[in-house]
Amino acid sequence: MSSSISTTRRRLAGLIAAAVVAVGLVAADPAPQAAQAAPCTGTTGVTVVVDYGPLGGGVQVGCHVGDPATGLAALQGAGFTVTGTARWGLAFVCRINGQPTSATEPCVNTPPATAYWSYWHAAGSGSPWTYSTSGASSYNPAPGTVEGWRFGTGTAPSITAP
Repeated sequence: MSSSISTTRRRLAGLIAAAVVAVGLVAADPAPQAAQAAPCTGTTGVTVVVDYGPLGGGVQVGCHVGDPATGLAALQGAGFTVTGTARWGLAFVCRINGQPTSATEPCVNTPPATAYWSYWHAAGSGSPWTYSTSGASSYNPAPGTVEGWRFGTGTAPSITAP
């Protein structure tokens, strides 16, 4: 009987130790950088341009300070909210900041080629836009570069990369 109590105590002590280590690891993670509602300066981060095109709302620019792992992380880290599709999740961006609305696009499957968020890259401020051949979840933008998003038929953002 006492050996089973001893074994239970050792297991409990091991679980408590593992929990303490896990809490310490979570607490040691650096806090995420706050987004800036302006282009990044130099190589301090990745600038993100969102052009609402025919949806109205103009063009918004944000900065993901630091080095995001993906284009999707850059978009979210620059202060934009993202909704994926029911079928593909965030692997396919369906809404940015609630646009288009659910009345226009239910985001069940991929939207039509005439009304979707196209994804673009620019090497830096003033550089030309290049249509992305990778999805935002798999592309790794470098600090100092510019990410672009435009709603519509696949045309580049309407402003020069800031």
